[in-house]
Amino acid sequence: MNKDSKIYVAGHGGMVGSAVVRCLQSEGYKNIVGRSSRELDLTRQEAVEAFFASERPECVFLAAARVGGILANKTYRAEFIYVNLQIEANIIHSAWKFGVKKLLFFASSCIYPRMCPQPMKEEMLWSGHLEPTNSPYAAAKLAGIALCQAYNEQHGTDFISVVPTNLYGPNDNFDPEQSHVMAAMILKFHNAKLQKAPNVTLWGTGTPRRELMFVDDAAAASVFLFLHTNEKGPINIGIGTDHSILEIAQIAKRVVEYEGDIVFDTTKPDGAPRKLLDVTRLQAHGWKPRVNLEEGVTRAYQWFLESGGKRRGD
Repeated sequence: MNKDSKIYVAGHGGMVGSAVVRCLQSEGYKNIVGRSSRELDLTRQEAVEAFFASERPECVFLAAARVGGILANKTYRAEFIYVNLQIEANIIHSAWKFGVKKLLFFASSCIYPRMCPQPMKEEMLWSGHLEPTNSPYAAAKLAGIALCQAYNEQHGTDFISVVPTNLYGPNDNFDPEQSHVMAAMILKFHNAKLQKAPNVTLWGTGTPRRELMFVDDAAAASVFLFLHTNEKGPINIGIGTDHSILEIAQIAKRVVEYEGDIVFDTTKPDGAPRKLLDVTRLQAHGWKPRVNLEEGVTRAYQWFLESGGKRRGD
């Protein structure tokens, strides 16, 4: 990837895609192409092929996806598998058909088995049952990895996959029904602070453990791997440490400066008991994260305040 290479970032307006754009721009890449969902429906094969035929990108970062937290995953199960399969198949096939030199696909740490040994190593993929609450989404992401590997094997492409841990940061989705854990906590504590509510209720028991990574760190790692590796198997992207949901909530509460209590609704599901990635391969390539959790939450909350929690594009 040269500084003047045409780079297509699919999902450039979302949290991950916009972070990739920021990272590329900071490193001097200026020929970056993006299309909003209003301009290009990635679930339509003809539209995607027409885009690739017209723009002829040399490099692709596939960050576009239908995503959401535990409530959205439980509610929109058909959409989460159908839409993501369509997006992945259309872009990966078009990347091969129109001669893309390299593609990086963003999977998700939810693709690991529910009871996977911790920390989760890449070789444990496909080794057990998925977490039921998000299994359709996870199945689609596993299919994306399989697509990349199949095209590499049959057509000699250079398509790589990364498995990021739970991400948060600027351009996160703060919709109450769609948000992931950190955005959901920031929104709840912020609203409770404004309403002077005595407590905030969170789902589950507070005991599951989660690894959280600031999205700009994940973007930097993905660009680094794009430039420095052609490993065809998926590579974990994470920080290598985790916290309980209660500990994460306490950090978010402190950053937002909410003074009430935290209450857990134990009738609601916890999700997977633990999700910690083994980042040995990533570290072996010489990359390490820069942003710790408290700093990252502070930056995420600042973006929330400045933007009103509204994305500037998708």
